[in-house]
Amino acid sequence: MRRLRRIIKQRKPFQSLQQEVFLEVLRTGHALVHDLVDLLKPYGLTQPQYNVLRILRGAGSAGLPTGEVGERMVASREPDVTRLLVRMEQSGLVRRQRRPDNRRVVTARITAQGLRVLKALDQPVLAMHATQLQHMTRRELEQLATLLERARREDDGASAP
Repeated sequence: MRRLRRIIKQRKPFQSLQQEVFLEVLRTGHALVHDLVDLLKPYGLTQPQYNVLRILRGAGSAGLPTGEVGERMVASREPDVTRLLVRMEQSGLVRRQRRPDNRRVVTARITAQGLRVLKALDQPVLAMHATQLQHMTRRELEQLATLLERARREDDGASAP
């Protein structure tokens, strides 16, 4: 019996290897994100908010239209990016501004406060990743990254079902 079946106390075999792999990826993702959520708590940030801050830092002073922020989110496609950005603006982490040439487009930018929060988190997050995956070799990590990319079918531009 594989370890996952023992952990979740499942007596019957999985219906397919694909089902087992899906559950392994789900459990692994949850475990890794749980550590990040714990790290972000003292900063009053959620994982999607942290993701937005990193996206906006990468965009530089030009910022990004709110729709593009949503498209770039890693962990999930936030269904209501506007509401997320409003909360972050109220916290002083981002600012939003309507474009004068097209009032329908709202551009989001990271604030100095948002940059300070990210700077404070940069090293702890890197250390967390190193600790989480320290038992794996560089070659294993590269293989895992490639396999996960293939599982999402991102290598050929096709979207997952």
